[in-house]
Amino acid sequence: MPAASATSKKVIGLAKTLSKAVEQIDFSGAVPWVYNPLNYAWSAHEEYLKKYARKSCRFLMLGMNPGPWGMAQCGVPFGEIAFVKEYLGINAKVAKPDPEHPKRPIEGFDCARSEVSGRRLWGLMHEKYPEANDFFYEHFVANYCPLIFMEASARNVTPDKLPAAVRCELELHCDAHLAGLIEAVQPEFLIGVGAFAENCGKRVIEKAGLELQVGRILHPSPASPAANKDWAGTATKQLEQLGIW
Repeated sequence: MPAASATSKKVIGLAKTLSKAVEQIDFSGAVPWVYNPLNYAWSAHEEYLKKYARKSCRFLMLGMNPGPWGMAQCGVPFGEIAFVKEYLGINAKVAKPDPEHPKRPIEGFDCARSEVSGRRLWGLMHEKYPEANDFFYEHFVANYCPLIFMEASARNVTPDKLPAAVRCELELHCDAHLAGLIEAVQPEFLIGVGAFAENCGKRVIEKAGLELQVGRILHPSPASPAANKDWAGTATKQLEQLGIW
């Protein structure tokens, strides 16, 4: 594992604080299953932060929360396993959440399922920047919320669908983490990957009195019809229109 820079040490500390804080929230009356990959997949997440959280960051790309076959498996945002291993150069041991939903087993880096959102996002970044270090010199990718939520059936529940009381409690911790992350890496521009992340970014920036631009690209989820029609081409045009690429 690479040595941590002063910036990555700050970001690692922020992630540890966030992980502990969200585990104190009682979600039992809101959603029956909650996974925290910052806990059971911490080794991989820490390696990601050590390698790629840098002060040279200009563009912070912000997603919503982990996907079931991506970050939930490997601890890396938009963590399509093949790209995490081959492009990002990360492959670490992953433990099991306790309890574990029988329909959503955590197989870590042995997971054979593809995280479509991650395949699309990291596929585009790899195409534009064949070497990961070139991408991360000015970019960083993070998620607003570190938790994945599931119904009893194992159907995914996004953070915006949580009951208001528990959602507000969650937002307090996630907002504080995002504000700290922005202070640590000091980007010039926050890019929401989807409307939810963009709105979270705007709220945090306004509340903290921070000065940076905010924009949005289409979320790569296959649940979005628009994303299934040349997502890479659409996202590239949006990043060009924002003046980022």
